[in-house]
Amino acid sequence: MASVERDENREHRIETEIIVDAEDKEERAMGWYYYLDDTLNVPFMATLKKKSRKTSTVEEKQVEVLGMAPDDECLKDMFVEVVYPDGKDEDVFSAKLSDIVAIDTDSDTKEAIADWHYWIARGYKF
Repeated sequence: MASVERDENREHRIETEIIVDAEDKEERAMGWYYYLDDTLNVPFMATLKKKSRKTSTVEEKQVEVLGMAPDDECLKDMFVEVVYPDGKDEDVFSAKLSDIVAIDTDSDTKEAIADWHYWIARGYKF
C-alpha cells in the first residue's frame, strides 16, 4: 500500500518526462537515471539517513553528493556518489537516493529528489 497520496502533477511528470516510452524494467530504470543525472545540480550538501542494523535507530550524517553512481549500479535502485565533508577521492561511496535529504540546493534538484522519494513511497517498481 502506498504511504503517500497520489499527486497528479508528479504522476504526469513521471509519465511524460521520466519513463515516457519505457517498455520494460531496464528502460524505466534508465529513464529515471538520465532524468536524475540531467536534473540534479551537483555537488550539493545533504543528510544521509541510514537505519542502523544493530539498533534500528536512524543515523544521520552530513555528506556531499557528487553525482549519480554509474548507470550499471542503478538498474534496481537509484544511487548517488557521496563523500563525507573533508573526505578524499578514495573516500567516495554510493548511497541510495532514497536515503538522501538535500540540505541546500536549487529547486530543480529538490524536485527531482522528491520525485524519486514519491516513486518509492507509492510502492512503484521498475
